[in-house]
Parts: sequence; C-alpha cells; structure tokens
Amino acid sequence: MRKTIFKKLEAQGLIANYNRLRKNLPPKLPDRVFIWDETFREGIKAPTVYLTYVEQVRLAKLMDEAGVAIINVGFPALSEEEKRTVKRIVNETFTYSKLTASADATKNSVNACLESGIKEITIESPINGLNLQYKLKLTKEQALQRIVESIEYAKKHGTNVSFILMDATRTPLEDILQVFEAAANAGAIRLGVADSVGFIRPLSMRYLMSHIRDGLPDAVKKKATLSIHCHNDFGLGSANTLAAMEEGVSYLHTCIAGFGERAGIAPFEEVVTAAELLYNIDTGIDMGKIYRLAQSAEKAFALPIQFHKPIIGENIFTHEVEEDVEEMMANPLVFEPFPPEIVGRETMIFIGRNTGQTLIQKLLEKAGIRASPRQMDELFRRIKGPQESLDKGEAQMTYYQVKKLLKELLKGYTMDEFWRLVEQVTRQKPKLPRNSKKQQTADQLLS
Repeated sequence: MRKTIFKKLEAQGLIANYNRLRKNLPPKLPDRVFIWDETFREGIKAPTVYLTYVEQVRLAKLMDEAGVAIINVGFPALSEEEKRTVKRIVNETFTYSKLTASADATKNSVNACLESGIKEITIESPINGLNLQYKLKLTKEQALQRIVESIEYAKKHGTNVSFILMDATRTPLEDILQVFEAAANAGAIRLGVADSVGFIRPLSMRYLMSHIRDGLPDAVKKKATLSIHCHNDFGLGSANTLAAMEEGVSYLHTCIAGFGERAGIAPFEEVVTAAELLYNIDTGIDMGKIYRLAQSAEKAFALPIQFHKPIIGENIFTHEVEEDVEEMMANPLVFEPFPPEIVGRETMIFIGRNTGQTLIQKLLEKAGIRASPRQMDELFRRIKGPQESLDKGEAQMTYYQVKKLLKELLKGYTMDEFWRLVEQVTRQKPKLPRNSKKQQTADQLLS
C-alpha cells in the first residue's frame, strides 16, 4: 500500500517522482536489504548511557517484532557484567532476529563471546597505518595474521563470523581487498566497511564500494556478503549508508534514533524509510513500529530526540493552520512527504499565534458559530496569550536547568577528575603529567 500511494499520484499527473526514473536507479541496487542494529554496541557509547537488562530486552524484543535481521547485543570482553548480560539475552527467545556480539581480533576477546553462548561473532579490527602505529602497535602482517587466526578460532568453536574493518574508509583499497579476501578465506560470512569517524562523502563512498565489489575475487563474493557501518560526524551517516546500498551492499548497520558515540551512526528510522519509500527496496521492517521503537529508545536512553529529527521528531508531522483546514486535509501529501501512518505517526494540525484572525472567523462560521467582535478579540487574545505572556527568561532558565540535569545524568569522569580520584583512593600521585598528553599528540601530528 505504502508504495502504491506515490504511483497513483504519478499516474494522475499530480507529482513528478525523479526517484523512479530508470536512469536514476543504480544498476547494482539490491532487491532486498537487511537491517543490522547496533544500538547495544554503538548506542550505549553515548557518554555515559546505561541500559538496565530489562530495558535492553524490551528494546531487543521490539526490534525482533519490527523485523530487524541482526542485533548486536554487546561486547562481552568489556567486563564480566557485559558478558553476563549478553549471556542472558542469548537465552531469550527471538522469532526473527539473529544475535551477534562484538570481539577484538584476539583469542581472549573471542573466548568472552564463546562463554556468553552467542552463535555469531563479529570480529572488529583496523589495519591502516594510523591504527597500526598508535592503537594496535603491530605491523600490517601481524594484524592480518591476528585477524585470520581469530576468525579461524571462532569458526573452529562452531560460530558464524562476520568481520568489520574499522576505519576502512581511510584505508588503502589494496589493503581492504587483501584483508577481506583473507577474512573470507578464513571463514567470515560477512565483510563490513566501517566509516569509523564519518569522514567520507556519498560519491566517495560509491567509488570505494564499487571498487571493493569489483576488486574482490568471485570466489570471495560467493563466500561473503558486504555490510556497511557509517558514523554521522558530518551528518552524512544515512546518506553514506544509502550510497553503499546503491553499490549493492545488502547489510546496513543502523542505530535507533542514530544514538551512539560522538554524533552516533546512521539512524535506523532514516535508513529504513528512505530505502522503502525512495528506493522501493524491501527492508523486512514493519514500518508501523518505527515510532514506537524510537519512543522506547528515548525513554531507556534518557536522551531527548530533537523535535526536528527526521521521521521521528515531534515537529515532523505537526502543522500550524495558515489556510483553510479542509484544504490542508484534502490531501496531506501537499505538505508532507509521505503519510505519517506508514511509520506509526499521525498528522497534527493546531491553531497558533500565526493563524490569522480572518481564518479563525471563517472556521467558526463553518461550524455555525457567530462570535461578536468582542468575543473574537477575546478568543484571539487567548490563542496568542500563552506565548506572549510567557516569561522567556524564566523559560530559558528552566531549559538550562533541564540541560544541566541531563549532563549530570550522563556524566562520567574527565581524565583530570579520574586522576584526582585515583590519587584520593591510592594516595599516590600519577607519574604522567595530566594535561600534556593531548598537546603531545597534537605536536606529533603537526611535526
């Protein structure tokens, strides 16, 4: 139904839909894509979000009901508590979704996943020069060997394995092809490109993914499918995810409301709605559950979703009357991109301070109400009154108090605060200077 709405409008000559022009449909576009949710891996990295087990299970069950293909339930090697949580979720019943858990390319990290009882492990590792020198402190050959051995070790213990190349969009193409071929030959069934710092733009993403696709041997492409994981640092998470999809990538990593570390990753609701309505691609998602899922995540994360957030923001389908209501409601698609019912929303129309007095009088007349000039003045005063009588200074103070409360709720320890805490507990002064590390790193990069 949702896809025929636009076809009918086109057939009647009421709209032009450039998305459906054959020349605008990428030849490698898949017929079906699968949503891979990262809310419990990426979403909880928002400082310092904490989800109770009950909240995690509730969200996971809602994702399962909505049709999410893969749910990453966490990183068991992070702590014993994380491992126990993953183990409990693994023992829950899911109808549709498959569960995976993340691991570094080390035996200990893989063991933590195995001990949690997970049946699919996602091994993550970078391989570019920056990460080899400053994070892994390994040669490229050592890192490759470690990745292969980790995949083989996990496979030997009866699990499916996906491999995600971290910071792939800043990694030389020949190295990406080398590590992907090695990972697939070791047994990985999915190969993921991660734009870990959101540093690529859509046209560049298409270039990269097309060259990865065409550069991999046919034998590798038969063994493993491609996935994409895009961070949103430049606000391009959704655009880059869709660009990768245009080049044939079928597993799309998302997070509810785009939550996550820094600017988060590609928002679930944006990617799904765009794929379904702009590309006419089946995502397997029951779109009517999108808004409910977003509201549940907002409550669990205790992070407010912006009012102007696409698809799920409070303002997206809300309109102040500036013309005849009947004309506005004759076909809401005049002022909305798609029927809000598709994503579990509804159109909200309200009378506000920008609604003209003449229009209000017209509305009353249509309702059979005759108001005197004095009554009209009183009605108009009351409509405009709440905003005009509002003490804006007081409202701003309340806003900043709420913002401060949210910051306190999410607050961890800065490095300076951490070292002060260490000093208080251990009664020992740290040997490294507290503030010189950042400047030292900056000096190294500039030298």
